[in-house]
Amino acid sequence: MSGTSLEVADIFRDHGAAWRAANKGHVSLNQMKVMSAIERCRTAALGGHVARCDDCKHEHIAYNSCRNRHCPKCQSGAAKTWLTAREAELLPVRYFHLVFTLPKPIADIAHQNKREIYNLLMRASADTVIKIAADPKHLGARVGITSVLHTWGSAMTHHPHVHMIVPGGGLSVDGAKWIACRKNFFLSVRVLSRLYRRFILEGLVRLHKAGKLQFFGNHADLVDMTKFAAVLAPLRKIDWVVYAKEPFAGPKAVLAYLSRYTHRVAISNSRLIRADADHVTFRVKNYRAKGSGRQTTMTLTTAEFIRRFLIHVLPRGQHRIRHYGFFGNGNRAANIAKIRELLSVKAPSADQSNDDLAGSTDDHARTLAIPCPCCGGRLVIVDAFDPLQQPRAPPVKKRAAA
Repeated sequence: MSGTSLEVADIFRDHGAAWRAANKGHVSLNQMKVMSAIERCRTAALGGHVARCDDCKHEHIAYNSCRNRHCPKCQSGAAKTWLTAREAELLPVRYFHLVFTLPKPIADIAHQNKREIYNLLMRASADTVIKIAADPKHLGARVGITSVLHTWGSAMTHHPHVHMIVPGGGLSVDGAKWIACRKNFFLSVRVLSRLYRRFILEGLVRLHKAGKLQFFGNHADLVDMTKFAAVLAPLRKIDWVVYAKEPFAGPKAVLAYLSRYTHRVAISNSRLIRADADHVTFRVKNYRAKGSGRQTTMTLTTAEFIRRFLIHVLPRGQHRIRHYGFFGNGNRAANIAKIRELLSVKAPSADQSNDDLAGSTDDHARTLAIPCPCCGGRLVIVDAFDPLQQPRAPPVKKRAAA
């Protein structure tokens, strides 16, 4: 298989069963469910709809999506819905992009303790920004944060890090005014790095003392607190990677960025080049190179490709996107309204959003979100069929309201 038609689902369908058999006892139930969902996504196994074009009368079959958050095909729709809500919350201020990473020794421990350390990573990075921003020596304001957890590098290796989007300013302590940061400077990266390092290391010690960390294989001896402390000791003396990118060129650029990052999975189908019985080739970025040299390819054995994809399956209930500060879910709407009042700006008008099966029209016909592949016309749903069944021909009109 090669070209744009190649999907992660194809690789799972062709090789997933053999891979699961070869790794029996080493695949979690959550990973099994993700594989099954991706394999079944947009196939007759999940049922679907039959739609007819209003213009050319072409009939189109659309199978249902699995809606799994790790599925490369399902995330674009989820991202659109999420972005609609974020667009209504945008403030007319500069936004900054911060990135917090973990040193490799801690990333290796995180591989065996995903839930605990991913939670620590997101909480510590947010607390760092909130604490430094609140300090009158720096900004002296309560800021808002949108954090997105990523666990992969371009080659799908385990590389947990947080992308953070922060408005360039915050509310004063009494909430009576908006305090803006400098034009091209939010907070000192060096100060952020040191406090973040302290929060992570202190958090790791607490987790270890509470018996919440597990260690296997080469890390089995870290169950001993003395040896665990010995691993952490050198990390107290090095600079941790925290960096801030240039501020976004306006709120619209923030949305464009979020649309690429919030619902991203370990690898998109568009990066796949070819796959055969033994290998998968895909596009990667070499961040050490410059210019066009950054784009290169990588070939992995099929078994290794599947393994790398599945190490990024999040623990059940783990939230990848979180909000902190004045973006905290409890008081977000009230805080945003207050900030707009302080900035003397009106709330944006609400636009109608589209569902996966696009919204109702004047005649209340249910339509597909995609246009007719023949003429670009509107596809109206005229029938539905259950999972593991194929559509009947011709479609049954009486089920159109189902």
